[in-house]
Amino acid sequence: MRVLPYKSIPAMLRDNAARHAQRPAISYKKAGEIITLSYAEFYQRVLMAARGLRRAGMSPGDRVAIFSENRAGWAISDLGVQTALGVTVPIYATNTAEQAAYVINHSGARIVFVSTRLQYEKLLSVKDQIPNVELVVSYERFLGLRELPVYSLAQLSEVSYPLTDKEQQEIEGWIDQIGPQDLITIIYTSGTTGNPKGVMLSQANMIFDADAGLKKLEGLDPEEVFLSFLPLSHVLERTAGYHAALMSGCHIAFAESVDKVVENILDFRPSIMVSVPRLFEKIYSRIYENVHQSSTLKRKLFHRAVRRGRDYMLDLYIDPQPISFWRHLEHKFFDRLVFSKIRARFGGRLRYFISGGAPLDKTINEFMWTIGIPTFEGYGLTETSPALTLNAPWNVRFGSVGTLLEETEAKLADDGELLVKGPQVMSGYYNDQQATDETFEDGWFKTGDIAKIDEDGYIFIVDRKKEIIVTAGGKNIAPQAVENELRLDKYISQAYVYGDRKPYLVALLTPNIDRLLELAKTEKLPYLDVNELVSSRRTQELYAERVKAVNKHLPPYETIKRFVLLPHEFSIDGGELTPTLKMKRKVIYKKYRDQIEALYYEQTVTAPTQDGGKP
Repeated sequence: MRVLPYKSIPAMLRDNAARHAQRPAISYKKAGEIITLSYAEFYQRVLMAARGLRRAGMSPGDRVAIFSENRAGWAISDLGVQTALGVTVPIYATNTAEQAAYVINHSGARIVFVSTRLQYEKLLSVKDQIPNVELVVSYERFLGLRELPVYSLAQLSEVSYPLTDKEQQEIEGWIDQIGPQDLITIIYTSGTTGNPKGVMLSQANMIFDADAGLKKLEGLDPEEVFLSFLPLSHVLERTAGYHAALMSGCHIAFAESVDKVVENILDFRPSIMVSVPRLFEKIYSRIYENVHQSSTLKRKLFHRAVRRGRDYMLDLYIDPQPISFWRHLEHKFFDRLVFSKIRARFGGRLRYFISGGAPLDKTINEFMWTIGIPTFEGYGLTETSPALTLNAPWNVRFGSVGTLLEETEAKLADDGELLVKGPQVMSGYYNDQQATDETFEDGWFKTGDIAKIDEDGYIFIVDRKKEIIVTAGGKNIAPQAVENELRLDKYISQAYVYGDRKPYLVALLTPNIDRLLELAKTEKLPYLDVNELVSSRRTQELYAERVKAVNKHLPPYETIKRFVLLPHEFSIDGGELTPTLKMKRKVIYKKYRDQIEALYYEQTVTAPTQDGGKP
């Protein structure tokens, strides 16, 4: 493996605190005001947190949990734990008390950082299940109860007492002790198939991955501003939107919450954002909703701009062709009248998105490029820090997840499963040697994904190996591809396709509520609530028509023959989605089993096949 740019993330921060001392490092909003810490100030806060942790009894090698959404405190405490020679164990803010207790107990964490009273009360509710927790530290001030004392991060760090030269020298001595092979974190997988497993990642794993990703993207200018809104518990945000940003001396702005991302985009005007495909699906849907409600002239202008813009983009970036002066002029015209107005909603200076965590639909990706916001799709897993591949500027192939990062190897097993090797691959699962042994084969990490690799080395992910549907007729079907087609429809928000060992495919659909309510208003449909509207004959007939339209683009064996329209979306709170917005397929099937199985023996709403026949 080549020489890494830094021995550790804390060592990197120390260097940047000297190199970019007065440049903004992190920003956040508090009581309506934007607060910014320079690299020098941020570094001092990290050292103070490390000082406080050691004084509170933390020892080298201790695991320390962070139970919080994204915020400045997350970054300060994470780097403070590393600096004090500890290991960070993130917990998704959306986790239940029981899920948090599992992670705390399995990792052996004795100290837990929480963001708010809400997370503290979750811990309080399972106090008897986490007897080894000795200290709770909150990013906000509030009074805890005697049975579970809580201190603020400011109190722990003793921010009113600046570091003495002796203290700083001692703490920086700890930084010098951190080596590339030391653990940086244990990240618990989101548990789509059972109890989460603790992925052990080293400093070398994460530094290599961030650095190799930066090389693919041709580096970052320190002037870049990242808006961080994905959970830092998610390795994608942590590596691409946090480590890579700090490594490059960039400015990280923390969104107040996922619900306020749109508002915070205008507050911070980011130049780069990291996201999962669900955001792009919503962006695509919302833009087309707004166009649908505009005048006939504006609709025609938009659709022509997209058609001509897509062709221009493909000829410019994907399959370079000579472009005439008049086509350049035409594109400037459409860009000024249409695309620039869309980009203005993203703050006006967004240069590109990085997408990962799940497959990004090709149509949506092409649309993002067409409007002038390139979206670079990559692929990886928590176990690989995460990136294994990435599409890069001037080397994009839509529908693929790009080519391998440097020093990364890949091959396909006999059944098409993608196997990989590389410096970013984990050392194993914490306290689970059996699971570790099962996921490696002759030194190759088994990704669990079925893939294809073309002649130029671009990798195409078909689907999760365990999620491939084998119908009663013996057809192998990747459900995600069909689900993506369904989600592109303006009336469909989410889709779950089922059909393993069954004669045909069926689906659970969730409606785009805004579009459905608009239709009800236009057609003056009577209804008391959303449940009644969704179950009405008109709505059911509408969705049968929409599914029929999607079926026309699918081979006969992949068409949806019957479906159930749910009155609500899948959600994290409902248990259908992981904190990274992946569908928990087993949970969804168990929760809606009766409705799904009824589609195979009851005469319910049917989406006709291409020839109009019944299944």
